[in-house]
Amino acid sequence: MNFSIFNVLLIIGIVQGFVFNIVTIIGRKKINKTIIYLNLIVLFLSLNNLQDWLIENGYTANSFLIKKMLLPWYMLIFPMFYMFLINYLKVKVHLKYVLKVSLYVFLFQIILRTSINLYTSFFQPILENILMDRYILVEEIFNAIFGLLIIYQSALLVFKTKKAYLPISEFDDIKWLKIFLILGSIVILFWIFAIVIQNLNGNKLAYYPLRLCTSLLLYWIGYQGLHRYNIVNDRILLRRSMNSELKPALSLSFRELDKELKPFFSEKHKVDFNTINNHIIHHQKFLDPSLNMDSLSKELNMSTSHLSKVINGLSRYNFSDYINSFRVEQAKRLLSNEEFAKYTIVAIGLECGFNSKSTFYSAFKKFTSQTPTAYRGKS
Repeated sequence: MNFSIFNVLLIIGIVQGFVFNIVTIIGRKKINKTIIYLNLIVLFLSLNNLQDWLIENGYTANSFLIKKMLLPWYMLIFPMFYMFLINYLKVKVHLKYVLKVSLYVFLFQIILRTSINLYTSFFQPILENILMDRYILVEEIFNAIFGLLIIYQSALLVFKTKKAYLPISEFDDIKWLKIFLILGSIVILFWIFAIVIQNLNGNKLAYYPLRLCTSLLLYWIGYQGLHRYNIVNDRILLRRSMNSELKPALSLSFRELDKELKPFFSEKHKVDFNTINNHIIHHQKFLDPSLNMDSLSKELNMSTSHLSKVINGLSRYNFSDYINSFRVEQAKRLLSNEEFAKYTIVAIGLECGFNSKSTFYSAFKKFTSQTPTAYRGKS
């Protein structure tokens, strides 16, 4: 029995995958297609790695018929990822036949492998190893190419067909999906390379690091996908509530900034400051994570230098801190409101205009001397 570091890490990954499935399914009141496909990705990977580990370490029957009756779970990982992708991005029509075709191919491969197994076992026992090994090679090459084609179609959707998922792009920049697709393509190329190496010299060592890297990558997409999906859903619901309930009260909370006006500024500066302040509040410009001084100055028909001078002189903040002060105030109101207790803190920060969790926590602590988590706990 081989207790190499690769085997240990593989077993840890397998257990982690099954735990992920159990916790995700049991821990959710409502299961939709996106979550189902995400769990199937992790499940099929875990089943495939468990099957390979059992065979390689001798935990199988001695019968050739049973030993060679492996299920190609790995070929289902790619179509499940594609189905997760189109459901996560809420793409209405985009090669949905992929799932049906994949299931037919999966069943056909099982039938074909079973037929070869039965034929060689009962009629040509001398050729059983040769025929089965050749079939496994052809099957694996086909599945690798099939997986590469699905990754290619997924990449076209993410990188080229941006209009198809435009609504979701407001809530997620999907950089994590782009990274996964690039890494996934590299892994499949290494998979094809491992197939070639094994076929040339019979050495299976090339599969160990490949299997480990694939496991880490796909378990990562599982946890990342679940995390992102929860945030996107929270942000969609949060935006509806914020637009209908929080706008008027926020404008009242920022009238106190007028008290900080410095006496040596002219009345025009004071008027311009109020114009800037009211424009940002009324149009909720601070909720836009891409807001910058150039875009704001064009909207207000002011020069950037004048805008900077007014904000720096009359608000006691530089432009970045001035905008973040609005965002933090909005976040404080959401965090202290029981109606928003069910939403994640990260989703609240992103919907308040911050572009990442780290910038939200940093700015919030700067203005309140405590983290968002601590603030919510005391509210």
